[in-house]
Amino acid sequence: MTTKTIQLKKGKEESLKRFHPWIFSGAILRMDDGIEEGELVKVVTFNREFIAIGHYQIGSIAVRVLSFRDITIDQEFWESRLKAALNMRIAIGIADNPTNNTYRLVHGEGDLLPGLIIDCYGKTAVMQAHSVGMHVERLPICEALRSVMGSRIEHVFYKSETTLPFKAELGQQDGFLYGGSDDNVAIENGLKFHVDWLKGQKTGFFVDQRENRTLLEKYAKNRSVLNMFCYTGGFSVYAMRGGAKLVHSVDSSAKAVELTNANIKLNFPSDARHAAFCDDAFKYLDAHDAQYDLVVLDPPAFAKHRAALRNALKGYTRLNVKGFERIKPGGILFTFSCSQVVTKENFRNAVFTAAAQAKRKVRILHQLHQPADHPINIYHPEGEYLKGLVLYVE
Repeated sequence: MTTKTIQLKKGKEESLKRFHPWIFSGAILRMDDGIEEGELVKVVTFNREFIAIGHYQIGSIAVRVLSFRDITIDQEFWESRLKAALNMRIAIGIADNPTNNTYRLVHGEGDLLPGLIIDCYGKTAVMQAHSVGMHVERLPICEALRSVMGSRIEHVFYKSETTLPFKAELGQQDGFLYGGSDDNVAIENGLKFHVDWLKGQKTGFFVDQRENRTLLEKYAKNRSVLNMFCYTGGFSVYAMRGGAKLVHSVDSSAKAVELTNANIKLNFPSDARHAAFCDDAFKYLDAHDAQYDLVVLDPPAFAKHRAALRNALKGYTRLNVKGFERIKPGGILFTFSCSQVVTKENFRNAVFTAAAQAKRKVRILHQLHQPADHPINIYHPEGEYLKGLVLYVE
């Protein structure tokens, strides 16, 4: 089958010459007739010279580039990209680690596979498509994944109901593409976690906070810890192992509180140091002044797109003001943003503003980011989405 072509306007290939993997709709001069969403297309310059091949999608980002060479996107292509992703995880000690079978195998643009996420939880790989093109290719990718991973995985769960463009009307339902397992316990740094890949957020667990949870564990000894927006209780479990004298987990979702309690029980059965509460973050903080000397603020993304940036920054400022006001003197605050459109500078300024409004003396101890299994393509700085600060509050 002949691959259809998209022609760019004059001069609009410059970002592609710098290997940026997105082509915006405004850069397109003309398209061949009949191009369908999710279809592979070749992209040519104004002078009709080949410059990229990728998946077409309706919307602002019109093409997600798979290659800047004129190659065939076939089974060999998928296997080579997945093999490169696995080799990197082995090289950094994340994959094939007996104390850690929870990691991200494919991180979209960071692994030169825009629109594709694959997380591994023990013997189950959870695959997520963020583009129609990756959805269309889900079965070949699953086959390539099985070939590359071998005995490392026995099940592949596809979880894309909430990540695919709703306007595409694909009628996608989550479920196993291969195998099928009720064993949802994975190991992260020697700790056990139930992973809800069926109904949980993202692929069922926040893999990206692994190293930051490890850092919190080192600060937890003899401290009273509040884990706000606890989700499945990752920070809480690490705080317990770190020797915290008490750990309180709070989330507005009853399901999250239930999962947190299950994960605490899995690692620390009958341990009275932990309690979980279903409550609004601001209401809870208002009701608990100077009770905690280690506080984690890890909210869901406040901004999904650039138009929401201003309100998001106000939200981060307001939340951190409350954190600064309520933490004990000499306390440590872990605060995060996972909004891609919020830059490190945006976030730091929001937290700076919050510290000034709360009139607390604050020092930065650590500047945090996503771990190495969530790599950032050097040509795609937008991939740096997670940012955090560890602060000492007098």
